[in-house]
Amino acid sequence: MTELPELERRISAALRRIGDGLDRLPAAEPAAPADDAALRIAAQEIARLKAELAAAQAAAAIPAAAPDPEAAGLRARVEELTRQLDDQGLELSRMRQTTIQLRETLRAMREQQQGQVEAHLLNKAMLAELEALRAVRASEVIELEQLISELVPILEANADQTPPLAEETTDA
Repeated sequence: MTELPELERRISAALRRIGDGLDRLPAAEPAAPADDAALRIAAQEIARLKAELAAAQAAAAIPAAAPDPEAAGLRARVEELTRQLDDQGLELSRMRQTTIQLRETLRAMREQQQGQVEAHLLNKAMLAELEALRAVRASEVIELEQLISELVPILEANADQTPPLAEETTDA
């Protein structure tokens, strides 16, 4: 229970870093629908993690007469949620930066459309698109890791409760 203030401080610092990073980003043009969807999904995931974190903190803040055997599990869960929140904040920042680069390159290509498209602009656009795809893949990997981390305890609990399969016997 004495580690809770430290965890809260770390979470607050992480949220502050994310906010500062977002404040430093230049104002962007309206995002493309695919970008909006990815950002919306990331924002929903962050909100879900914040809610889980708040629930874990509320559960940890309940005073108990005796040491709570679940306290260690809750602390580990809070640390995991904090790490996930940090990862998602960084990934969201990376996706926004990549989207801005992609828009700038596409705008330059549209301006050059009257004449011949310059090869370096085409290369920049392709690199920006590749980086956007990498960012989307990384966010999907994070989401899958979260799903796996949620499924493992459920599967372990079910494995303990599942009776062993009866061996088939054949009479000859």
